[in-house]
Amino acid sequence: MQPIQLFALASKQAHWLTVRQTVVAGNIANVNTPNYQARDVADFQAVMQETGLRMAATQPGHLSEDPIRSSVSRSSQVQDGIDILPSGNSVSLPDELAKTSEIKRTYELNAGLVKSFHRMMLMTVKS
Repeated sequence: MQPIQLFALASKQAHWLTVRQTVVAGNIANVNTPNYQARDVADFQAVMQETGLRMAATQPGHLSEDPIRSSVSRSSQVQDGIDILPSGNSVSLPDELAKTSEIKRTYELNAGLVKSFHRMMLMTVKS
C-alpha cells in the first residue's frame, strides 16, 4: 500500500500560502514607501518542482533551509501595465488586494479538501 501524500502536499501548500500572504502584507504596508519594490513568491507549482532532496535537520540546533521563503523575489519593473511611480514605488494596491483574495480562496479550498479527505479516512477506519 502506497503512503498517502495528500496531507503532506496540503501542508506544503498551506506553508506557501502563509509565506505569500506575508509578502503581500509587506507590499501593502509599504505602499507609500519611496523606492520600495513590490515582491511576490514564485508559483506553488514552480516551487514544488524546484524542491528536491534536502539535508535533514537531525538535531534542534541544525539550520534548515526553507525553499519556499527563498522563492521570494522582486516583481518586474512593469506590473500588469502599471509602471513604477515617480517615487520609485512599484506597489499597486488593487493588485495586492486581489492577491489577498486569491490567497484566501486557495487556503479555504486547501482546508476544505483536507477536511473532506480526513472525513473519508475516518469513515474507512470505522467500517
